[in-house]
Amino acid sequence: MMRRYTLLAWTAGAATYLLIVLGAVVRITGSGMGCGDHWPLCNGHIFPPLHDIGTVIEWSHRLVAALVSALVVGLAAYAWWLDRPGIPGLAPGVSRVPRAPVVGLGLLVLQVALGAITVKLELPAWTVILHLGTAMLLLATLLLAGRGTRLTPGDSPGNTQPSGPGSPGFRPGSVVLLALAFVTVLFGALTANLGAAAACIGFPLCSGQLWPSAGGLAVVQWIHRLLAYSLATYVIVWAVRSKRRGAWGVGLLVIVQVGVGAATVLLGLPPELQAAHVAVGAAVWAGLVLVLL
Repeated sequence: MMRRYTLLAWTAGAATYLLIVLGAVVRITGSGMGCGDHWPLCNGHIFPPLHDIGTVIEWSHRLVAALVSALVVGLAAYAWWLDRPGIPGLAPGVSRVPRAPVVGLGLLVLQVALGAITVKLELPAWTVILHLGTAMLLLATLLLAGRGTRLTPGDSPGNTQPSGPGSPGFRPGSVVLLALAFVTVLFGALTANLGAAAACIGFPLCSGQLWPSAGGLAVVQWIHRLLAYSLATYVIVWAVRSKRRGAWGVGLLVIVQVGVGAATVLLGLPPELQAAHVAVGAAVWAGLVLVLL
């Protein structure tokens, strides 16, 4: 039973990662209104005519969102089913329902609501940023559901297969690192949605300056860069001190992310590199959540 639970959690997490990347593709290609201002329908149809590439991209995003919704609801329902009375190895009065699927279900409801608001208000920046932030939190929650296990009453101390999911804790300092990564992601979304990605020319400085004088958009872009530089430094120091393979893997992802970001700016913001920047950034977030357990 627990193998099914874990598989469902990992599948939901993978689908959520795909949804985040597709969301970036929607923004980069300007397909956010590919289904008009209709929601949940697409241009008034359940299955719209797919003659326009913007409609194809936006509809694909909505289909993956529907898949994520089904998986998250299914995970929460399965966790509740595992808690039913009479489960072998579960002491009377002890709950086996993990918190992660319940939290994930709440985040899903918020995510769906934000998606509807984003479409109805025709893509204001604040809703797009909140939409991405909620998606990142949902991804983290599903990864916790996939990795979080605990021994329940009835398990023997030598049993290497935990019989129930749980909520793992974080090591000291992990919250600071995760918070820095999350804020960096949100500022990246703010940079993109305000059109500030091209406000700083050159790399690593902003148009050759330590502090930009080109206006507010350049400041937003520069703050995002400063956060990214801080995150990269923090992760590399953490990887060196921890000497863990997982930490080095995250460190490598961060270096790749900085490289992709630099190439994106220096090559004039090609869409492919913009999408890759979001994909690697989401991978860094996922890696931090997994390694910092």
